[in-house]
Amino acid sequence: MPHHTPLISILVVGFVLAFIFGALAQKCRLSPLVGYLVAGIVAGPFTPGFVGDQTLAPQIAEIGVILLMFGVGLHFSMRDLLEVKAIALPGAIVQIAVATTLGWGLSQLLGWSHGAGIVFGLALSVASTVVLLRALEERRLVETYRGRIAVGWLIVEDLAMVLALVLLPALAEVLRGEAGGMSDVGGALLGTFLKVGGFVAFMLIIGRRVIPWMLERVAGTGSRELFTLCVLAIAMGVAFGSAQMFGVSFALGAFFAGMLLNESEFSAKAATETLPLRDAFAVLFFVSVGMLFDPMILVEHPLEVLMTFLIIVVGKSLAAWAIVRGFGKPSSTALVISASLAQIGEFSFILAGLGLQLGILPQDGQDLILAGALLSIVVNPLLFALLDRRLAREAAEATPEAVQVMRPPIPADIAILEHRDFHDLTHYTRWVENDLDLTGVGTSPTPAPAGDGEGDEAKVRRDVDVEVNGKRFKVAMWVPESAMAAAPAGGGAPAKKPRRSASAAGGAAVGGSGQVTVPMQGTIVKVLVEVGQQVEAGQTVVVLEAMKMQNEVTSPAAGVVTEVRVSAGENVDTKDVLLVLGPPTEGTEDVAEIAS
Repeated sequence: MPHHTPLISILVVGFVLAFIFGALAQKCRLSPLVGYLVAGIVAGPFTPGFVGDQTLAPQIAEIGVILLMFGVGLHFSMRDLLEVKAIALPGAIVQIAVATTLGWGLSQLLGWSHGAGIVFGLALSVASTVVLLRALEERRLVETYRGRIAVGWLIVEDLAMVLALVLLPALAEVLRGEAGGMSDVGGALLGTFLKVGGFVAFMLIIGRRVIPWMLERVAGTGSRELFTLCVLAIAMGVAFGSAQMFGVSFALGAFFAGMLLNESEFSAKAATETLPLRDAFAVLFFVSVGMLFDPMILVEHPLEVLMTFLIIVVGKSLAAWAIVRGFGKPSSTALVISASLAQIGEFSFILAGLGLQLGILPQDGQDLILAGALLSIVVNPLLFALLDRRLAREAAEATPEAVQVMRPPIPADIAILEHRDFHDLTHYTRWVENDLDLTGVGTSPTPAPAGDGEGDEAKVRRDVDVEVNGKRFKVAMWVPESAMAAAPAGGGAPAKKPRRSASAAGGAAVGGSGQVTVPMQGTIVKVLVEVGQQVEAGQTVVVLEAMKMQNEVTSPAAGVVTEVRVSAGENVDTKDVLLVLGPPTEGTEDVAEIAS
């Protein structure tokens, strides 16, 4: 019985080489994508040694594309996009236009057709999701404002590439210069829009009802294997069915399947259960892409490779920096966005492969895109390292006087007894309530009228002397009479308190004890609290990595940590207990409000 078959050999060699070179890339602090692409080059026809089956590799790559696009749809978040739409939407569109124009210009210098230049430029305009999120996660920037802009920007780019994948087959004849006239173009576009419209309508009317219903029934069986098979059947089945019934691409079908699954209550579980298989075939996709790369282009066309690299790293970055600065954002934000986008990846490969398949893009074009991707992914960590040093140097060079010049007028309700070397009163309300532990050194309660509204509790004005970093301040606060009555005689200012009660924060108040549980399966990245520490409602207590995204697990109520049950690196499942909370040392009601 023969044990050597093309399918088994390409899978075994692909996984082994991907592991070896991916681990080496990780050791060199590079993205593992570089290792996967190099593994493909080693297994390809342009290098000596083993050569993978050239007919099987594209089919395996197609499965990788389906699962990649399914993952993109599964993690698509309209909420993330809407939060930063004012800058991400126009910024991404302008940046795509600039990069496409630069790529088209280079193609004209190389003597390519206009259609080839457009496809080449589009492929250079979209950043890699994997590389961008990894860079942001390493610096804990995903949940920051800068990180949300970068992620929203990336979502717009992904949507633009999905649209390009839909329109490219319809416009193939035009882009190849073979169309007879505008009527041919209009007919092709009309046919494509009708097919896509029919597919979208079918998915929204039928798929939106059937897919969640199916998942719910299968999840009810309690079988993990059946649930995983159901998710994969939906992803692959919708992709294949959309191509057969509506003539749309596998990529669009898989993307829509992921989007509809994202609306289900089982979306997190679906993402977690299918993650290993999606990762495995994504690796094979990158390996198969590397097999198409001829490394001799680095020797034969070094100038063209350099110009492609500069478009990706310099052209795109300058465009993104100028756009962000044009919206009035600080230079630090603009630099983070521009560094995040200074690379290309999976969507570029998919677009280049489709352009080559349709006869629009020449083989040299795909080789240049692959070379540019390899070099840009290698250089991207270096760009972020330089950026980190610059931001750290700017922070160290900032003097108190420089910051104090930018300080807004001090509100009348905060009388400064000594304010030298003190700054950053921009958000003084939040400063007083949340950001500093106020050490009281004396109080002077003064009666005040009853509350303004019917049923409002009467309040008294409390002038509190506080000490911060050795400086003394007087803060005027309105406190309910009940809180004053409960306060110890001659008591000091309240210690750091939550802005609202525990019940208002979305969790039940903690009585004798309480538990913080895992919202989804994942791996603990960092535990931010320790036994004996007091936490507030809504405060981040654990960072959890789930679905390749870092998620913050927050405390549902105020309390004192009595037990920590997990540590960094530990795998947890849904509803596992992370922390045990005891009753807070102080009440959770609002007792302080800055006087207006």
